[in-house]
Amino acid sequence: MADAAVDRTILAGDIVPEPTEVMKMNKKVILGPGLRIENEVVRANKCGQLKMKAPNTYWVDAYQKRYVPNRGELVIGVVTAKAGDIFKVDIGSSEAASLSYIAFEGATKKNRPDVNVGDIVYARLLIAHPDIEPELVCVDSHGKKGKLGVLSGGFLVSCSLNLVRKILNPKCTFLGLLAKEMAFEMAAGMNGRIWIRGKTTKETIAVGNAILALEYLPNDRIRELCDDISAYVAGFVK
Repeated sequence: MADAAVDRTILAGDIVPEPTEVMKMNKKVILGPGLRIENEVVRANKCGQLKMKAPNTYWVDAYQKRYVPNRGELVIGVVTAKAGDIFKVDIGSSEAASLSYIAFEGATKKNRPDVNVGDIVYARLLIAHPDIEPELVCVDSHGKKGKLGVLSGGFLVSCSLNLVRKILNPKCTFLGLLAKEMAFEMAAGMNGRIWIRGKTTKETIAVGNAILALEYLPNDRIRELCDDISAYVAGFVK
């Protein structure tokens, strides 16, 4: 689906007429982060750029580092404690999330997952509500783990939520260009955390530095950044 960006600045409390008009035509509208509906009127609850994705998905693209959990999003967390059958996981929100030991593929009372305090986990938000503790799972709707679960080794990078969205945007060429220069694994959490693992420690650090440098870099300089990182790893620093 092609983006049809509204691309205008809105402030918290502003009425957003575009989704409201679509709703009046009895069409389904999806409101993303930064928008909420009050008395059949859509308002913004944060400042930023209003974005729209066909057919009728609207959200506010805002710079922020504090993560507000959204159901269904993939996040990267750090296990901070174990309380009975529940793991407490820091996902960067105002409250720690809970992760049950049975929320892993094949887990039973006799076959518990090997998860310890300090481990990094890649999980999906099952429950995300302002009045309820966030709940995580490490399986999909079919009970399979896929790429979810404990992330071993590697390096964890913290960044703004905006940078994660920029990297995951299909129009961003960064990952494709960097993958041609070196092999690495990456997991991106919508909570502003990115896990990376290269063949060597030097490559891992290089990829992390490239990701952090991308935030304020214009798209026409992404190729230059990837070339510089490749030259650094090869030992020919400019």
